[in-house]
Amino acid sequence: MNIFVLLKRTFDTEEKIVIKNGAIQDDAVEYIINPYDEYAIEEAILQRDQHGGKVTVVTLGDEETNKQLRTALAMGADEAVLINDEDLDEGDAWTTANILASYLKDKEPSLILAGNMAIDGGSGQVGPLLAELLNISAITSITNLKIDGTKAKIERDVEGDKEIVEVALPVLVTCQQGLNEPRYPSLPGIMKAKKKPIEELELDDLDIEVESHVETLDVFLPEAKPAGRILAGEIPQQVEELVNLLRTEAKVL
Repeated sequence: MNIFVLLKRTFDTEEKIVIKNGAIQDDAVEYIINPYDEYAIEEAILQRDQHGGKVTVVTLGDEETNKQLRTALAMGADEAVLINDEDLDEGDAWTTANILASYLKDKEPSLILAGNMAIDGGSGQVGPLLAELLNISAITSITNLKIDGTKAKIERDVEGDKEIVEVALPVLVTCQQGLNEPRYPSLPGIMKAKKKPIEELELDDLDIEVESHVETLDVFLPEAKPAGRILAGEIPQQVEELVNLLRTEAKVL
């Protein structure tokens, strides 16, 4: 199987967001693989081990993204591709999908896996857009994947319930928590990753011109919530005070 995984580098979930002059500051910020993409990497490795083939991880970014690609290789991916997007003034889901489609159009993928969404933008648009551009099926929010020959049986999360879908390959899937348990890179895996290839491409190599469809008007943090209040006294007193606060302060009664 020819398996591709879409990877995005995101802020560490423990990082504090700082905004200055309408832009998010990324100086000295720690980056990680987007957590949902880890499920995609793990599933790609599991499917390759079961059915054979090769796993290639693809990302857009700069040379600093090599760290996350090396982590994916240490987990067990075979190859990695970095598409340098530094010449792209502004990007959005549409530009990302078009760049990836330009790279993948002649690669004949059997299976493409992506995270259900990125924890920074949270749009979940890149995967379905890419599938549309490649003219292949897309199944989102999957929690189980079984491949039999040229068909896949997929279980997906639908608002607390599940849906089972059968689809012909090639297919693009976006991966949800519960699909698997991503492995930690082992020491042998880390050592092997140092010798695995990372192909670096420029946008010019793909012969593509893209323009963002989204304009950012403003970036700001939500207003700080006021501190909560703890009501003291017996239950009847607490209820009386709560009703009074809802009437006089919250003005919802």
